[in-house]
Amino acid sequence: MKKRIPTLIESFLPIIFLVIFLSINVTVFGDDALSGSIQIVLIFSSAIATVIAFNLGFTWIEIQKGIQNSINSAIPSILILFLVGSLAGSWLLSGIVPALIYYGIQILNAKIFLFAACIICIIVSMATGSSWTTSATIGIALIGIGKALNIPEGLIAGAILSGAYFGDKMSPLSDTTNLAPAMAGSDLFTHIKYLSITTFPSIIISLVIFIIMGMNISSDVNIDNASLISSSILDKFYISPILFLVPFTVIFLIYKKIKAVPSLFVGVVLGSFFALIFQPDLVREVSGNLSEDWTSLFIGIMKSLYGSISISTSNELVSDLLSSSGMYGMLGTIWLVVSAMIFGGVMDKAGFLNVISSLILKKVNSAGSLVTSTAGTCIFFNLTASDQYISIVVPGKMYSKIYKDKGLAPENLSRTLEDSGTVTSVLIPWNTCGAYHASVLNVSTLTYLPYCFFSIISPIITILIAYLKIRIKRL
Repeated sequence: MKKRIPTLIESFLPIIFLVIFLSINVTVFGDDALSGSIQIVLIFSSAIATVIAFNLGFTWIEIQKGIQNSINSAIPSILILFLVGSLAGSWLLSGIVPALIYYGIQILNAKIFLFAACIICIIVSMATGSSWTTSATIGIALIGIGKALNIPEGLIAGAILSGAYFGDKMSPLSDTTNLAPAMAGSDLFTHIKYLSITTFPSIIISLVIFIIMGMNISSDVNIDNASLISSSILDKFYISPILFLVPFTVIFLIYKKIKAVPSLFVGVVLGSFFALIFQPDLVREVSGNLSEDWTSLFIGIMKSLYGSISISTSNELVSDLLSSSGMYGMLGTIWLVVSAMIFGGVMDKAGFLNVISSLILKKVNSAGSLVTSTAGTCIFFNLTASDQYISIVVPGKMYSKIYKDKGLAPENLSRTLEDSGTVTSVLIPWNTCGAYHASVLNVSTLTYLPYCFFSIISPIITILIAYLKIRIKRL
């Protein structure tokens, strides 16, 4: 059967179906939509695209080849995600993550509470790679402390989420930070390095605003929560600056331009080694075998790398924070990546993305307008599909070829996806992120929205830098 070029309507039909189905899905499942139903929606949308592709003259073998090529392009990111899961477990058990939290919380000061809250959440989020975990643990504590200091709850939540999303964006442990370069065709550490060009100005402006707003906030209330958290960590872990040798080593390897997979693998090995040296009793506790022989140590280390572990402390809040799902915990994100690549593979092979790209190219005449268009598309999917992952996946596949045709390196695209897709999801009440954080912090989305300065400023900075042609990397 002779192949024909798809029409604009045919090209958009799978995306329209995806948006409608996702909206229904999120309405029905709520936060549980991330547990697998979104992946199923992507598979069904891929089926719709495949049926249209058959009508255009493509065979199943050709479509399957397109899917295989698409998934193959994501293999490096999948390997990284597996290692990130193991890294999170080994760094928790070794005391590296607790040490980061312990020293971070020491900077808490009532006179500069908003600034300090943002900094603490940055540290915790970078250590855990998750804005959700940060919000649900240290974020709840900070809400309680802030209320005791008579600070408006919307302002407290804005500081918490600004720090949490900065840390989420800049952490190699974050799923979205791994997902964005995978969709754009970049690599993890190049993406993080390039992302810092827009992210650091955004957080600096946000911190300055929090300092100015906090100048009129003063209280003599004693902050006991911070000391309780610190003492709970000290009761369970050996805490020392020497633990930071592991993250510093990984940072050094990245600086030396060592690839992500070997760098992270070194981090996993060193984290496990430090756990055996500094936290042997805790390793045995995690193993469930308190015997003094080597098998209990072996079981504890292996559990931290592949499965779920949780460190029980005298403080329930700290216990919730000190947990990891290991490599197993990354399977949901990997499932999402594979499902997204299936959808992208069909869309690409059948020529749908080419048709959409051609339409956009006609409207785009500069790097600034292309970045603006990308940012607008990401925000559109956050508003309609109600999920930050979709706001990265679909625009990432749509725009990857356009950026190449314009001679722009994929880092430009991956940066824009995060600056506009990841961070704006928390500002939308019906988005899974907005609904989650509002529920966890017990502060409505519209209440904290005006104070979520980092999420508001990030898309503006990325567009501004593109129009000013600052550090726009070309192929």
